[in-house]
Amino acid sequence: MKYFIIAGEASGDLHAANLIAALEQFDPEGYYAGWGGDRMQNKGLQLLKHYRELDYMGFAEVIKNLPAIYRNFKNCKQQILALRPDAVILVDYPGFNLRIAAWLHKHKIPVFYYISPQVWAWKSSRVKKIKKYVDRMFSILPFEQDFYSQYRYKVDFVGHPLLDAIEDFKRNNKDKTDAMPCLSNDKRPVVALLPGSRKQEVDRMLPVMLELVARFPGFQFVVAEVGSLSPSYYQKFYKDIPVRSLRGDTYKLLSLAQAAAVTSGTASLETALFGLPSVICYKAGWLSYQIAKRLIKIRFIGLANLIMDRMIIPELIQKEMNILSLERELEPLLADTPARRQMKLDLAALQDLLGGPGASTRTARLIFAHLTKTPVE
Repeated sequence: MKYFIIAGEASGDLHAANLIAALEQFDPEGYYAGWGGDRMQNKGLQLLKHYRELDYMGFAEVIKNLPAIYRNFKNCKQQILALRPDAVILVDYPGFNLRIAAWLHKHKIPVFYYISPQVWAWKSSRVKKIKKYVDRMFSILPFEQDFYSQYRYKVDFVGHPLLDAIEDFKRNNKDKTDAMPCLSNDKRPVVALLPGSRKQEVDRMLPVMLELVARFPGFQFVVAEVGSLSPSYYQKFYKDIPVRSLRGDTYKLLSLAQAAAVTSGTASLETALFGLPSVICYKAGWLSYQIAKRLIKIRFIGLANLIMDRMIIPELIQKEMNILSLERELEPLLADTPARRQMKLDLAALQDLLGGPGASTRTARLIFAHLTKTPVE
């Protein structure tokens, strides 16, 4: 069968790549094309547009780039019509994917949605569109089933795909006890800095995070750089700051670190699932924040806190994301303190709530069974 897959950011690229690998177990002759990134391409996807070209974050940024966004919709529709796939799999990225879902419905192309839009946080009215346009929704957060049931819409909770990615990493590195080469000559404990995957995030978060270096001389600080941003882009932040950086080795960094400062998003949950104590940071543009503050209906921004329904990881948002607050929240996580021990216990409980690995395989099995009208084993 032919599959068209749309993932619009780094996390979607990761999860869609694992889904492609899982689908191949059920459909070895399957053909995959679509939008995504390097990981999806490495799994055999014919990459038609890279998510780097879709990097519009925040309300103001979207408005400024409306002509390019409209062109993207037009190009995507043309590519889908040219391929005539047996199914389209949408991965998160709701601003784009929900509109494509409506168009796909008109053309009678089966629509599967992997990783539900956060309709429980804001714009719950979008559930009506999901019910109408999405043939099957695969949820990765345990509370989403109850949320959708209020609207009489059945979703499949498949578990969180990050557990698959982390298990793969641990399995492949089980017998590798060596530290990263760039850290081998420095015996100080490591603090990981994860400033985000988009320029707007890094611009706002990294300068504050780097101020930690001078305040904790007994630790070595390592920045997790993402491959979608050039090395030269990061260099302007470092200047004379004694900080190290790694590209494409974030999981190794999380497995070795003592603690982390991490930008809210998928990376904050990855950090939590490694059992690594951390501080969640976020700072948006003034206009975007003012709009979001009035629309979003959630108590926390960190996924770990949302899943646990309580604050297990401190969150520093907007004005609170400053060096004094960051230093205050990070310091007790760097030693064997009651705060660190409690957070470790909470992070273990989080893993239990999310269930075990296997989200990619469960989703692939359900998609294939739906398309072939065969019972799920």
